[in-house]
This record gives sequence, C-alpha cells and structure tokens, in this order.
Amino acid sequence: MSVTLPVSFSDRIKPHLAGLRAGQDVWLAGGIVALLSVLVLPLPPFVLDLGLSLSITSSILVLMVAIFLVRPLDFSAFPTLLLLTTLMRLSLDVATTRLILSHGDQGPAAAGHVVAAFGGFLMGGDVIIGVIIFAILLVVNFIVITKGSGRIAEVAARFSLDAMPGKQMAIDADLSAGTIDEKTARGRRRELEAESGFYGAMDGAAKFVRGDAIAALVITSINIGGGLAIGLLQHGMSFADAARTYTTLTIGDGLVSQIPALLVSTAAGIVVTKGTTEGTADKALARQLGGSVRPLAMAAGAASILAALPGLPAFPFLTLAGLAGAAAWYRRQHPADAPATTPAQAAAVPAEPPISETLRMDTIRLELGYGLLALAGGDSPRLTEQIKGLRRSIAQELGYVLPPVRIQDNMELPADTYVVRIKEIEAGRAVLRPTQILAMHPKGSAVDLPGETTTEPAFGLAAVWIQPATREMALLRGCTVVDPASVLATHLTEIVKQNMAELLSFAETQKLLDDLPREHQKLVVDLVPSQINTGGVQRVLQALLAERVSIRDLPTILEGIQEALAGGARGIAGISATVRARLARQISEANTGPAGYIPIVTLGPEWEADFADALVGPVEDRQLAMAPTRLTAFMQRLRTVLDAAAEAGEHPVLVASSAIRFHLRAIVERVRPATAVLAQTEISSRARIRTIASL
Repeated sequence: MSVTLPVSFSDRIKPHLAGLRAGQDVWLAGGIVALLSVLVLPLPPFVLDLGLSLSITSSILVLMVAIFLVRPLDFSAFPTLLLLTTLMRLSLDVATTRLILSHGDQGPAAAGHVVAAFGGFLMGGDVIIGVIIFAILLVVNFIVITKGSGRIAEVAARFSLDAMPGKQMAIDADLSAGTIDEKTARGRRRELEAESGFYGAMDGAAKFVRGDAIAALVITSINIGGGLAIGLLQHGMSFADAARTYTTLTIGDGLVSQIPALLVSTAAGIVVTKGTTEGTADKALARQLGGSVRPLAMAAGAASILAALPGLPAFPFLTLAGLAGAAAWYRRQHPADAPATTPAQAAAVPAEPPISETLRMDTIRLELGYGLLALAGGDSPRLTEQIKGLRRSIAQELGYVLPPVRIQDNMELPADTYVVRIKEIEAGRAVLRPTQILAMHPKGSAVDLPGETTTEPAFGLAAVWIQPATREMALLRGCTVVDPASVLATHLTEIVKQNMAELLSFAETQKLLDDLPREHQKLVVDLVPSQINTGGVQRVLQALLAERVSIRDLPTILEGIQEALAGGARGIAGISATVRARLARQISEANTGPAGYIPIVTLGPEWEADFADALVGPVEDRQLAMAPTRLTAFMQRLRTVLDAAAEAGEHPVLVASSAIRFHLRAIVERVRPATAVLAQTEISSRARIRTIASL
C-alpha cells in the first residue's frame, strides 16, 4: 500500500526561487534598463510613489549595512551600489519634474502622495521653512559629508597604491621564508588587489554623490522657475498661487531626494573612514571612546561643572555626568573586555618569545638596501619570481630543493647595496643601480660605452652601468645587457652553487632518502644504517655537490655507495670515486660543450708521478704533501693553459688518474673554481672528447 504525501507550499515554490536566483543577472540588467527608461518615459503618480519609497528604504538599508560592517572590503559592491542609487534618484527626480511641470496646477498631489507628504509635513505648511530645511540638507550633504568622504577616499586610494609594493614584498618575503604557502600568498595578493581597487573605486564613486547634490540644486531651480512660468502663462494662475503650489511641490521633491542622498552619503563616509578599524562601528566606538577611565571621569567632571553654571539647564548635564561617571567606575572595575583565558590557553601563550627563537638561523638570506626594495616589489621583472625560478632550476639541475630564501631590508646597508648571507655569514655583496642596466662583453673584454664602470658580481667580468636609452647601442656592439634584478639573481645563483654542499643538511638528506619512490626503498633499507649511516650518505652527497655534480639520480648514487663499500672502500674520497664512475654518462653530458665534445686538458706523466709520490698516509685517508715551490709552479702552469683555452673560446676540464683526482681538485678549486677535474673512469666511453692542451 502506497501513501502519497501532500506537497507543501515550500516544496512547490523552491523550483521557482531557484529560477529567480539563477536569473539574478537578468533581473539586474532589467532593473538598470528600467531606471534609464524613466528618464524618457512618464510615470503615473502611484508608480512614482513606489519608486520614491524604494529609494528611501534602500538608502536606509545601505546605511545599516555600513554601520554594521566589519571590514570595508566586506562591502566591495558599494561603489556599484552608489552608482545605481544615484541613478535611481536622478531618474525619479526627472519623473517628478515632469509631473510637477505638467500637472502642478492640479494641486499638491499632482506628483504623488510621497512628495505631497514631504512638502506638507516637513515644511510645516510654510514655504520659507521648507526652502531653509532643503538648503541646510543640501549644504550638509554637499559641503560636509560628501566633500569629506570624497577626500578620505582619495587619500586612502593614494596611500593604498603607494603601499602596494611594500605589502607585496612582505607577502613574497613570507612566501620565500616558508612562513606561508602558495595558496595563502595568492589569497593575500587577491585581497591586496581588491583593497586597492576598492579605494580607487570609492574615490571615483564619491563624485557620483557630489554630482547628485549639484543636480538636485539645478533641478530645484528649474522646477521653481519653470513652474512659475507655466502657472502664470499657461494656466492663468496668480503669482502667489503659482509660487505656493510649485514651490511646495518642488521643495517636497527636493526633500524626498535629498534625505536618501544624505543617508547614502553618510554610509559612504562610514565605509571610507572605517579604514583598518577592527569590528563593527558600534563596537569600535564603544571600545575606543569608553576604553579608558580617565577620559570618562574628566567628561563627567566637565558636565557637572556645566550643570552648576547659572543659566544652563542642570538636568541634562547632571544626567550625562552620571552616565559618564558610571561608565568610568565600570571601566575601573573591569579594566578590559578581553575574553577570559583558560589556564591551558595562558600556559600556551608565553609571556615572551622563547630563547630558542634567537638561536634560529636563516639558511639563505638576502639583505637589501632601501634603494633596492623596489626590486622585490616591482613588476618587470620581480626578484621574488626569479628566486622561485632559481629554486626550481637548481632542483632540476642538481636534484636538491633549495631552502627558502628570506628577503629583508637592512637600513644599515648603503642604499644600492645588497648582501647574501649563508647561515648568517656574508657570502657575497655588490652594488646595483636600480634605474640603469648592466652591459658587459661575453669574452670579458672592456666595454666602450658611456656610463659607470664596474665589475659584474657573479663572474667578475668588466661591465658598465648604462642608461636604458643606450641599450640598442650596447646590443649593436655585441654586449650582453642585463637588468639589475637579473644581475642580483645570477649572483645569488652562483653563491648558492658554490655553497651547495654546506646547504645540504642532515635533515634534508634524510628527507631525500624518505622521498625516494617505493621501488627504491628496499635499497635504502639494505644500505642505511647497516652499511653506512645517514651522515655518511650526507658527506658523499656533499662531495658531489661541491663539484656541482647532480644528485638527482639518487638510486644510482646509493648503488655506487653500496658497490664501493662492498669493494672495501672506507674513506669519502674512495666512495665518491666509485659513485662518480657510476655517474660517468651524467658527468660527461654536463661537461659537453656546444660543439658536441668534451674539451680536455690532460695531466702529463711528470705531474702524475709528482702528485702520486706526494700522497702520504693510510689508504682511506691519503693527504697531499707536495713541496710549495713545486705546487706554485703547477698552479702557474695551470693558469697559463686555462687562460689560453679561454681566449680560444673553450672551457676545458682537467683529466687525471683516479688516484690523484680528489687531491688535484682541491688545488684547482683555489685557482679556477669553475674548472671541473675528472678521472678517466668518469668519462663515458660514448662521449666525444678533444684534447686541447697538456700539462
């Protein structure tokens, strides 16, 4: 047996309400078209009464929303609403003017009952009183509220726009420091853009209210002058009757339009003056006016003195003195309205920052002089975007996610100077000219261009700071032209690569091992910690990164460590040699030049023998003990060969035997840090090589 339940009225109407919500944009467009049509189409009095009632009610609603507003951005549609309410009032003014001029001779109800009521009740039956009230409302709205709120909106828009680069830099700095994630940063940027757009729109929307007040004055003058002319000339009315009839209707119409305009202007003033005040207007005023005992007590005393003065009414001042005194006493007994905290919350909030906070270090920190702050908050290009690209490229190139780079200003630095610190220690500094661009020759020769001679900070090339207008001339002369943000980012990249081994911490090493794919976790379990601990893996990875060898192929590196340990290797040098041999294809590819071959400089038999004989100590910890004079001769010869190769446009690698490669690299690093030192086993059998010199 089935039972059919009756369908309720709410269930029947829900589909229709859903249809109305889905067509809100159509309703809004239709309403705007209707407002514009009122400018040219006549309205009957009862429709005009409905429109005027809607204007007054909507103005009250706008004012109430503004009063209970928590943040100005919560009413972001207010500029649009201000335009629509102004358009509504102007359309109704035009419709009322049409009825007054065409049917004003028929009596006070010619323009509808709302206009007649305002003309009769608020004017008190006296035309002069109505004119004075209308003039006062016009002055209050036009000169006091509208002008003040418009000025505040203008200043707020200007300061919001000026503060945007600094706020953007703060957001990007928090993102780079890792205190917020990308989603939070995007939300803050959207809120910042919305705030700037809101105050800019309010600055323009304030002109609507001002224009509305001017239009009301013009329409009133037209109604009175036109009404008198029509009453005297067309309807044969006496001057007194015409003046009384048309002035009453005109002033009534003016009051009907000015009162909603005054309400909306007040709402606009509340919104723009709210600024950064937290909470609704009533709570903010109560908190700030009644938040201290002393002002309330002094106000109570002043009111008591005024009550005692002869000629002044005592009752109102005594009443106010009693209220202010009671509020002062209450505030004295309850110093703050802050919510009570539980013992657990009180324990969770320390009285002062823990001492451990002072021990925390920034792994990478970029300090900017105040003249370079625009680089971190500008648009083309933004330094923070380049730093993000740096972290991404290093992750792809070296297989290691760089720690976040913290950007902060340093007022102690010269205006155009920046400093890069690695673990709080200065690793590099340079001077930029933020309004100029840097021109340098790719081969390192001097640049013959007008400007300030300098040295490119990343590679030490001769360069010149030139004006942007000289850019085309520099390009025609074969120079490379770089903007200041790119100069800084390149310098930061080189510093990071030079200190990459130091940046790889124990925690990061453990994270790399934990993040390996599931199919390689068995290798990690077999190797760590039974054969080598995490610290040993860290030292091997640091040895690779110190020579800019990518650790992205971590499974192969772990296999190489396992192979080296199985072969009896114990020192980091021996383990690294086996791992590097496993990475021969990768190392060969990284050192292959644009011509498709690896340019090499070989170590002659004499130097091979000298280095081999200079190795002393146990096998797992061999040390180089070469005579200083012999070592100096080698370094001079090495400089000569490498300089000659650089002049020929080659960037060669130095090739030696596996036994001395590690120690040879320690010497070459002091002469030419960018020159790679490879063992024969680290060059893939399929790689093309070309010997350009021999030591």
